[in-house]
Amino acid sequence: MTAFIEHRFVVTGGAGFLGRNVVRVLQERGVPRSQITIPRRASYDLTREADVERLYADAKPDIVLHLAAEVGGIGANMNAPGRFFFANMAMGLHLVEHARLNGIAKFVHTGTVCAYPKNCPVPFREEDIWNGFPEETNAPYGIAKKALFTMLDAYYRQYELKSAVVVPVNLYGPGDNFDKQSSHVIPALIRKCEEARVAGRDSIQCWGTGKATREFLFVEDAAEAIVRAAEVIDEPTPINLGGGREIAIGELVREIALACDFRGEIQWDASKPDGQPRRGIDISRARSLLKWAPQKDFTEGLAETVQWWRSSCTK
Repeated sequence: MTAFIEHRFVVTGGAGFLGRNVVRVLQERGVPRSQITIPRRASYDLTREADVERLYADAKPDIVLHLAAEVGGIGANMNAPGRFFFANMAMGLHLVEHARLNGIAKFVHTGTVCAYPKNCPVPFREEDIWNGFPEETNAPYGIAKKALFTMLDAYYRQYELKSAVVVPVNLYGPGDNFDKQSSHVIPALIRKCEEARVAGRDSIQCWGTGKATREFLFVEDAAEAIVRAAEVIDEPTPINLGGGREIAIGELVREIALACDFRGEIQWDASKPDGQPRRGIDISRARSLLKWAPQKDFTEGLAETVQWWRSSCTK
């Protein structure tokens, strides 16, 4: 543990939703803030190799936690598939290669549940990641992220670059992205329900049929697992991170409406895509290798997220 806290860290995406929580966990472990570099896009565009090279030269990291991603919900993925592929592929490609060139101690890559095949058996197990094509609306993003699984495996075998790969489900919690154009399902639905309640509207409209299922993980639980992977994992074996509950989108909307005190009608636009039919994830490997399990109750986590939105974003 002493050696871990003496390392210098780069946390890409460290100013974001997940990254802020990861930085907090590192500091709780005893890592001084002065040993953590958080690259900002204004100074380091990680899709550009020259900027990545300069980042390594400036920060001199021992461990890189790669959390940065260009990502969004179904609509954002449909509107910018080329950008999502390029940005996520380019960031990872340059960061891993220059990790090798700089001889860092470890590279931790945060993947995505979008990497799994569209019709993957539920619960998703890591062995099935390559057994089919991802759901079409988020395939460019998912494929770009999981290509780095193979890159890290190859670099471990050829160059002995130590690394860890975690594969979280959709995250949620206080501090999430509530932007109308790029938010994921939980913040998008909280905003929709809250705005309808405040405006006195008697209905909301949601995409799809409500039959698709998803699984969610509280952001603080995810941050703990990522730091734990940095501490104890040396080989890039994918490790699922999930919240322990598969929930239909229709049921999710009802729970969010209840948490927001919205009593109106929920209307479904079946002309819009559902995305992947089912998502539920097996976390046996995380329990075994990381000695980790999610701690936050989903209903409690939703309530905290709604309260954060009301106190922080509606003033």
